[in-house]
Amino acid sequence: MPKMKTNSSAKKRFKLTGTGKIARKNAYKSHILTKMSTKRKRNLGHTSLVSDADMGNVKRMLCIGK
Repeated sequence: MPKMKTNSSAKKRFKLTGTGKIARKNAYKSHILTKMSTKRKRNLGHTSLVSDADMGNVKRMLCIGK
């Protein structure tokens, strides 16, 4: 049986935390930032966790679990 290949785009975008959750970056932080408030830009700089609804798809792309 061949090995599962990790999705190349997913391994660049997601990171596994120490407790086994998956961290991601927030969207809307690349360009046209002049109209956005400083507070919103600052808060978008932090990482977030992948939601439970998307966890299965992300784990499949990263070849985590079964």
